[in-house]
Amino acid sequence: MSTHEERVKWFLNDRFGMFIHWGLYAIPARGEWVRSREKMTIEDYEPFFEEFDPIYYDPKKWARAAKEAGMKYAVMTSKHHDGFCLFDSKLTDYKATNTPAGRDLIKEYVDAFRSEGLKVGFYYSIIDWHHPDYPAYGDRQHPMRDNEDIKDAEKDKDFSRYLEYMHGQVKELVTNYGQIDIMWFDFSYDDMEGEKWEATKLVEMVRSIQPNILIDNRLTLHDKFDLSIPYSGDFASPEQIIPPEGVRDINGNPVPWEACITMNNNWGYASADKDFKSAKQCIRGLVECVSKGGNMLLNVGPDAKGQIPEESLAILADIGKWMKQNGDSIYGCTIADIEKPEWGRFTQRDNKLYAHILDRGIGAIAVDYPRDKIKRARLLSDKSEINIQTPWTSQHYGEATFINFASATLPDDIDTVVEFELMD
Repeated sequence: MSTHEERVKWFLNDRFGMFIHWGLYAIPARGEWVRSREKMTIEDYEPFFEEFDPIYYDPKKWARAAKEAGMKYAVMTSKHHDGFCLFDSKLTDYKATNTPAGRDLIKEYVDAFRSEGLKVGFYYSIIDWHHPDYPAYGDRQHPMRDNEDIKDAEKDKDFSRYLEYMHGQVKELVTNYGQIDIMWFDFSYDDMEGEKWEATKLVEMVRSIQPNILIDNRLTLHDKFDLSIPYSGDFASPEQIIPPEGVRDINGNPVPWEACITMNNNWGYASADKDFKSAKQCIRGLVECVSKGGNMLLNVGPDAKGQIPEESLAILADIGKWMKQNGDSIYGCTIADIEKPEWGRFTQRDNKLYAHILDRGIGAIAVDYPRDKIKRARLLSDKSEINIQTPWTSQHYGEATFINFASATLPDDIDTVVEFELMD
């Protein structure tokens, strides 16, 4: 079995991935938690199962969009909290092959993304609002949490049967689709965490089949990260936030992490939610993640026909334009050996220091690094020379190096990246 350091090597290099939330909830189009929020019964939700037919589902287009955006890997929902499976599980009838779609949608995703050279991962919800043995009444997440009519039936449930089912489905996922790079479990809460899921047994099974797979930290609670615990995972997964100082384990050591971020305010398709982030926000968020030693997993929520929203595709295309010119400041980069400046951020890879200039300010831009330790400076987007002579006005202000732009505006309003090649 590979070591943690060996497993995460590619992850720490690739830095940018696509999250895909897709399922029956794309039909009501009010987000992936619609069944819980609206306390819908299985019968209420059934019409969406009976009509699920994504006639425009073409994962090859999704994969190309991801690749052109500069993404290196993807994670797609195989089963969300509603229990519906996009893969052809032999353990349930509640799956895409029994809808009008009539096929294994996960297999098509895996084949398409692999063909574009992207790594593939599966999101799998360890909670399940459809399974008869999953706790319902009184569970604060379940759609039937307040339904008095089912209260008496709870005593007949056998959680061990659910665990057998859940472990069995995970085994199918890591067995039937070739090499899988990430298993993204979601999620633990209250006392539903750790060995409640028989997590050690689950992880051992997964690693016995896929020894190089990465596993997130959500088999336990978010605030715990301890690599000595078998089910702690390989990386932390902060959601909808970029941690102020990255993520550290219980001993204070930095750990691999990945911020999962939506483009609007929902993971699943929400037709009325037009509050999309700009490409500029997403790019700067990615830069912030990398500058703190982390990755970004940026989400798309395809609609019921299998189409990524046009707004999301436009954002991805604009990100891709920037990444094409500036990706060297992202891939393989991490926390720099220099403090964050007032005007932006730094990332670093070996002897390349990248200044991400977000604020033009006035006059020469100070970089707190000695001039005699810098071999050359280039604008990363076109490799043109950057003037870093010390102006006479700054001769009395320490050993800082100054970037001298002729213009009062930055070459790139999103993020102007200057690459410094440092002396050996």
